[in-house]
Amino acid sequence: MHLATHGQFSSIAEETFILANDGPIKVKEFDNLLRNQEQTRTRPIELLVLSACQTAVGDNRAALGLAGAAVRAGARSTVASLWQIDDESTALFVGEFYRELRNNKITKAEALQLAQLKLLRHPNYQAPSFWSAYVLIGNWL
Repeated sequence: MHLATHGQFSSIAEETFILANDGPIKVKEFDNLLRNQEQTRTRPIELLVLSACQTAVGDNRAALGLAGAAVRAGARSTVASLWQIDDESTALFVGEFYRELRNNKITKAEALQLAQLKLLRHPNYQAPSFWSAYVLIGNWL
């Protein structure tokens, strides 16, 4: 499952949300959606990609932000970002991440690393702010 949207994280649940086309989805609704999805599917969500700014940001009361909430709700793995990310570099990163997963029968952690290296080698995206924002939470295999 891939969600390419913006959101906001706060340790106050009512202030934590992702944006849908009809308005914000608060973290509790997000949790319910994922849990309901898990109950109706025969297999859990293997990988949730949150390609938006700061989806893995947490604080001392709620670690790992929306990505952590997704794993707690039943997603086996979540890829998310720790800070503001550039749209163009994110598109390159996500495309490479999926390409590596599909073509090379490697782990999610290895695909993440290869996608980060692709950005690092790109002349416009060598700065760590472009390639090091992404984290993999949950099952790395």
